[in-house]
Amino acid sequence: MYASSTCIITSNYTNVKTQLPQPFLNSFLKTPANFRFFKLHFQAKAVKNVESMEEIEAKEEEKSKSKWVRIGPDISEAQKQDIANLPPKMSNRCKALMKQIICFDYEESDLSGLLKEWVKSTIPRRADWLIVLKELCAMNHPLYLQVAELALLEESFETNIRDYTKIIHAYAKQNQVQEAENTVLAMKRRGFISDQVTLTALIHMYSKSGNLKMAEESFEEMKLLGVPLDRRSFGSIIMAYVRAGMFDKGEDLLREMDEQQNYAGKEVYKALLRAYSMIGDCAGAQRIFDATQLAGITPDVKLCALLINAYVVAGQSREACIAFDNMRKAGLRPNDKCVALILTAYQKENKLNKALEFLIDLEKSGILLEKEASTILAGWFRSVGVVEEVELLLRDYESCEAKYSFSLDSTIGSDFLAEHCKGHTTRMTMYIEAFLRL
Repeated sequence: MYASSTCIITSNYTNVKTQLPQPFLNSFLKTPANFRFFKLHFQAKAVKNVESMEEIEAKEEEKSKSKWVRIGPDISEAQKQDIANLPPKMSNRCKALMKQIICFDYEESDLSGLLKEWVKSTIPRRADWLIVLKELCAMNHPLYLQVAELALLEESFETNIRDYTKIIHAYAKQNQVQEAENTVLAMKRRGFISDQVTLTALIHMYSKSGNLKMAEESFEEMKLLGVPLDRRSFGSIIMAYVRAGMFDKGEDLLREMDEQQNYAGKEVYKALLRAYSMIGDCAGAQRIFDATQLAGITPDVKLCALLINAYVVAGQSREACIAFDNMRKAGLRPNDKCVALILTAYQKENKLNKALEFLIDLEKSGILLEKEASTILAGWFRSVGVVEEVELLLRDYESCEAKYSFSLDSTIGSDFLAEHCKGHTTRMTMYIEAFLRL
């Protein structure tokens, strides 16, 4: 009876851990074939995946290594010279990258991979990046901007907005508008907002490329920043208006600056003065010339020449001469351009006698004719057909045998030359002889 009781208990036994009847578990454990198959299949697949990953990593490692080449003696002489010219105090870390860039093979190498290998191998700091970029810029290396753009993506470079501005300015300087705009978009995607310096560079770029609409939009965006506009910001948009032929708008902005006592640079005044000068707008040229002095800029000979040219183009020789005399009274020595302009003014009005008086007065002051003025005077003499006669006359004066007489035109004759060329014949003869050799 005890045995029978024991048998009943055994048949109804339930596994405590699984909560399943023991007979069921025994039946399951007797057929483990499928389980082992899946286990082995899984292990094989895992091994295959591991091998695949190792192959990929090996290939990547090999690919990475291939970017960093050993610099041997077979490089070109130009490359050897560039390497030899690297600053002696440059760190080995920076020299290593510079050598790779100098010997870079455009067809077989990848610049991005090269830089990543350098970062991985040397762990550079921002200072190292800046040293490399400065040297590439000084060398005017063709990879400078590419390296600079790739550096922006590296954590060790510690990129800031001014780094983007430098690249934008560099592209603008080369008139690569699309590349500059791409850099601006990349900057904004990184969370940087265009500031006054960046927008000024863009205005300057659009101004040079003749895109006034984008220059104006950039200027308006700059004003929305709410910061006081400096002379460079104003100057850039004024230059845009000058290049677009809208001189009045440029002058309005210049006047606005003057009211704020925020004076533009000399180059802006000069650009606007030149613009008025070339079209013969002597009133506009005089306004800008006066505004230049009010801005505390002392006019030089080149600015005076632009004012004189405005009067010459307008056919006002008297005012041109007054501007010339005022320049001399201010202590400025006229250059060849200024002398040539006055001769041109007299030639337009056929005042040869005035021109000769003018030249003799210059000679008394020790101011001699140079190439441009000499060319104008020679052409003038040829046009009236008196080159040979003038040369003979002046030589007669020089030898005190002034017996030759002739008439240049209805306004001047030998009496005039005898009166005004006496004592100056040597220099004037040199002029005529120079003309004959032209």
